[in-house]
Amino acid sequence: SQLTATKAGRHLVREKGTYLVLRELHRWEREPDVLAACEKLIQVLIGDEPGPGMENLLEVNIPEEVEQQLQRLDREEEEERWQREQEAQGLTPSPEELSR
Repeated sequence: SQLTATKAGRHLVREKGTYLVLRELHRWEREPDVLAACEKLIQVLIGDEPGPGMENLLEVNIPEEVEQQLQRLDREEEEERWQREQEAQGLTPSPEELSR
C-alpha cells in the first residue's frame, strides 16, 4: 500500500495490470489478512484519483476526528474478521448459533 501512496506509484501499479492479479488472488485466497489487504488495494486501484494537493497521500493532513473515526472503523473491521475466522475454525459460535 506504500507504493500506492503517490500518484506515480498508483499509475505504475495500474499500468502493470495488478488489478487483474489481485482479482484472481481474491477469488481463491482464504487468509483473512491477505483478503483484507487485497480488498483495500483493489479499492485504491478502481477508485478515482484524489484531487489536487493529494498526489502524495502520506503528506495529506487528516483532521483528528476523522483519524479517530478511521481507526475505530479499522478496529471494528479487524474484530469482525477475527470473529469470522474463529467461526470458520469452529472455535466460537456464529451469531446464528447464538440465537438458537
